[in-house]
Amino acid sequence: MRMLGIDPGLGATGWGLVSMEGLRLCHHNHGIIRSTAREADTHRLAAIADQLEKIISEEKPEAAIIEEIFVVNNPRSALRLGMARGVAVMVCGRAKLPLYEISARRVKQAVTGTGKADKKQVSQMVARLLNIKAPPSDAGDALAMAIAGLQGNSTKLASAEHTATPSTGLEQAIAAALARQGTHS
Repeated sequence: MRMLGIDPGLGATGWGLVSMEGLRLCHHNHGIIRSTAREADTHRLAAIADQLEKIISEEKPEAAIIEEIFVVNNPRSALRLGMARGVAVMVCGRAKLPLYEISARRVKQAVTGTGKADKKQVSQMVARLLNIKAPPSDAGDALAMAIAGLQGNSTKLASAEHTATPSTGLEQAIAAALARQGTHS
């Protein structure tokens, strides 16, 4: 399954595409959709929608995963994050792409083995698991979500049954990567 991870943000929306081949994770692509505060929010949101639609059209993911809504101390930041998340959800809906959601803690736990990992640890483990150079933070978070989604740590968004994503042999691949990390530290 080709899983598209989406880390929404008004200034930077990270995305990453990952799949499994047997017990091996495969990195397909990743990037960041950027905008500046000088642009009107309407233009920024439209750009996120346009670029996500293009990514879905070109990359052909079979499912997508996005971070669960979380509480932010700043109401303005929460609103702006919610707008970007809503655009991503809408784009996935228009593409008829199954959409899953996952908490940040579950992502960290699935990728690093601990729910309290910092961004640097997550980025380093994503790089190790995918055999790529450490990606920028927003793209790294999106790739981590895709990895965790393939592992079956998420629930379907807006689904009455809230089924978990299908689990693959990813648990074994992550355990092997964690074991290698322990021997190389």
